[in-house]
Amino acid sequence: MPTRRTVLKGLALAAAASVVPLPAFAEPGYVPPLRQMRGMWIASVVNINWPSKQGLTADQQKAEFIAWLDLAVQRKLNSVFVQIRPTADAFWPSPFEPWSHWLTGVQGQDPGYDPLGFAVEETHKRGLTFHAWFNPYRVSMQTDPNQLHPSHPGRVHPEWILPFGGKLYYNPGIPEVRKFCQDAMLDALTRYDIDGLHFDDYFYPTNTTAFNDADTFAKYGAGFPDLAAWRRNNVDLMVSEMQQRVREVKPEVAWGISPSGIWRNKGTDPLGSETNGGQSYDNLHADTRGWVKKGWLDYIAPQLYWYIGQPPADYSKLVPWWSDVADGTGTMLWIGQAAYKAGDPAQAAQWQDPAELSKHLTLNRSHPQIGGDIWYNANDVRVDRIGSISTAVKDHYQRPALPPLLPRLADGEKPKRPVLAYVRRVPEGVELNMIATGRHEPFQFAIFRSSAEIDRFDDASNLVAVIPGDRVVRWVDAEGKKGDHYYVMAVDRVSRTSSPSHGRKVW
Repeated sequence: MPTRRTVLKGLALAAAASVVPLPAFAEPGYVPPLRQMRGMWIASVVNINWPSKQGLTADQQKAEFIAWLDLAVQRKLNSVFVQIRPTADAFWPSPFEPWSHWLTGVQGQDPGYDPLGFAVEETHKRGLTFHAWFNPYRVSMQTDPNQLHPSHPGRVHPEWILPFGGKLYYNPGIPEVRKFCQDAMLDALTRYDIDGLHFDDYFYPTNTTAFNDADTFAKYGAGFPDLAAWRRNNVDLMVSEMQQRVREVKPEVAWGISPSGIWRNKGTDPLGSETNGGQSYDNLHADTRGWVKKGWLDYIAPQLYWYIGQPPADYSKLVPWWSDVADGTGTMLWIGQAAYKAGDPAQAAQWQDPAELSKHLTLNRSHPQIGGDIWYNANDVRVDRIGSISTAVKDHYQRPALPPLLPRLADGEKPKRPVLAYVRRVPEGVELNMIATGRHEPFQFAIFRSSAEIDRFDDASNLVAVIPGDRVVRWVDAEGKKGDHYYVMAVDRVSRTSSPSHGRKVW
């Protein structure tokens, strides 16, 4: 009798098989990449995506999350970025911060299962990678500390928190707070089999003294020319120390940040972009360009939530600017795409064009520094207003893609070459039988097909499927036919690939 795990993997294989149409690429000379970030953000704060509301049963929450994963497979994505610490709380049984009230409606109330453990397991069963998304400093979406759970660090250490703009925040200038936030986030990293640790775009909430950290500046700010420089250094310390600690604990995990899309405007700084919008360097004290140049991140995913030609922040000007910043640094560049604006009647006319987002990805192709995209947010990827998402998928995701491989991990031990035991015609198409040969079960199998023998496997020109790995996997290619040649590569969790199997021809 098949195990539950085998059954679930079978369902994932069926889903993978159902979403691999292979039209010829229309763009002359374009070579589809073997690896490309194709992600979406699943937000939990104020129940934006998951759970959709507070107080759902554990089974209802699980069903909702599985539906998001099914959507990711349907849209041919390979990664999800799931918000598991939205407001200094936790989607897992954390010893540092209470259970999130976005789960049950009551902060500190056990939801009856481990949401993070469940989410990671289900994500991996489908051959998707799981990036754990954290907000570093936000404590609450309201300003009354008494509404926090009695055990919340903000109640235990009231000197750690500050109100601003209708919210509560941890004070980033207190060294104990910075270490505590790192400890709280790293708890998830050490206890769960996650693939990435991800920060969003919120750091200091303002560049004014209305965020009243004057006493902290007086205590710790000696040697800095002004408040802004000191605050920026505090954020720099958070970023650089997180890199060090992630590398120490789990060096195979990808560490990155998705900041707001403008570092500085050229009118403020000659190194800035040709824009005239909010500047993360000044407004949030986030030196996003500096982090890339100093090598503190594995990747950066700027949120370029503007249309092509938009004043005062033009997508077509920001893409080359960020490409130039990342070039030669070893920091991967992924682009945050505004799925939420496409088809929204409140947005400009350009966002009513079903092809706008597809045009973004077309533009990205001319910048080899860009390694993929992340879509915000999951609900908009699902709703697909005016067909903008399905248009981008049709135009750009014809071939599957493995997740990105971090340059620093590329030279690590690769998976063992699998055995392609047989290929044979069946009524449904061509059936393949793949057998893993190494000590470790592959995370995925990459399947290549061509009408002739293949001697290159460094792009996706002949890649027909990426499916969840196992010791032995049978998979049916509905498009296969007599005379086709098949090859299989084993893929590990960080996207290293084995040598291709020996080819087999369908007779």
